[in-house]
Amino acid sequence: MPEQDSQRTIASNVDVLIIGAGAAGMMCAIEAARRGRSVLMLDHAKNLAEKIRISGGGRCNFTNLNTKPENYLSHNPHFCRSALARYTPQHFIALLQQHNIGYHEKMLGQLFCNDGSEAIIGMLKSECDTAGVRWCVPCKVGEIKYSPLPHAGEGWGERVRFHVSTSRGEFDAESLVVATGGLSIPKVGATPFGYHIAEQFGIPMTSLKPGLVPLSFAPNDWKPYADLTGVSLDVVVRCGKRSFRENLLLTHRGLSGPAILQISSYWEPGQPLHINLLPESDMAELFAQQRGSRMLLSNFLAQYLPKRFAEIWCAQLAEDTLAESKPLNQYADKELVALAARLHDWQITPSGTLGYAKAEVTCGGVDTRVLSSKTMECNDAPGLYFIGEVMDVTGQLGGYNFQWAWSSGYAAGQAV
Repeated sequence: MPEQDSQRTIASNVDVLIIGAGAAGMMCAIEAARRGRSVLMLDHAKNLAEKIRISGGGRCNFTNLNTKPENYLSHNPHFCRSALARYTPQHFIALLQQHNIGYHEKMLGQLFCNDGSEAIIGMLKSECDTAGVRWCVPCKVGEIKYSPLPHAGEGWGERVRFHVSTSRGEFDAESLVVATGGLSIPKVGATPFGYHIAEQFGIPMTSLKPGLVPLSFAPNDWKPYADLTGVSLDVVVRCGKRSFRENLLLTHRGLSGPAILQISSYWEPGQPLHINLLPESDMAELFAQQRGSRMLLSNFLAQYLPKRFAEIWCAQLAEDTLAESKPLNQYADKELVALAARLHDWQITPSGTLGYAKAEVTCGGVDTRVLSSKTMECNDAPGLYFIGEVMDVTGQLGGYNFQWAWSSGYAAGQAV
């Protein structure tokens, strides 16, 4: 943990002031301090990097070997390319190896820390200390003012000095980095503070919504499935042009699991989900092979789906079509074709999400169209930088958001 600087004097003038001591903020601090810049980090939380601490069930899914721009959602989809290319998963892996921190791959390129998330936090803190980063936590940030600095040479353009009032004193900095995160998981200290800073400087925002979040359904609509809490299925879920194949988990309020968390970032209210319940099977062919069977439809499907789910799904089908479930040999060919199509495209429309309290990330944020993709600096506010989740760059599930924190933090750290 950083020393809480209540008993010693902190220099009031620094080169770089970073608000937010999470993944992106610490990465930026490390790189800036290595370049000889004087760096001070502020954070309102008592403990460092709570999102790192709780991620991956405490194991920290710190990156993904398959990271590419297509794994990110943004109104400006090409923005992330430069930073991701300049600081890759391999760079962060090399940092872990320098600290003798073990890791393992679970699936789909997801890397987890063998020794838990505390090892990642300790590594970043150690790197900050070695580079000379100073800390002021907990520290509540109040008013932020800025004034132009004199031109330091031809071609530099106008620079800005920031004056920041805090609960721990007054600070001046040439560069101000906002690494305050989004609105997700407020119980670990998430606030809209970074968005308020953007608003103060006239920086546009894209719309915000919870991302990587379970989806809910109207209680009456979901009542038949509510008792299936904990049942899991391997599915392909599609919304619009996006689809994901992973596990789906039924809950008492709706749907969760990796497939649903993934699609939730792309889902908009009113849109149906298209779920292929049996992506490994050709149900039309299987029905044709069993054309003369006297087996009830629900019993037949229980060979491929969890039994309780198959029974309820068939009961709901019967209610929708006003036709009782019956043996396969009593269905007409066209009915079996329609059943197969429905199994491969089960359409249901969520009523909403479980909100920021259960969301892993915030979709949307500071509009990257007004930022430099190379440095993360605001084009119209020299010296002001935004990094990490506060920006309109949202990764898919599986370590991509931490990789964006490392990459965007590194990019800003090379420039501040």
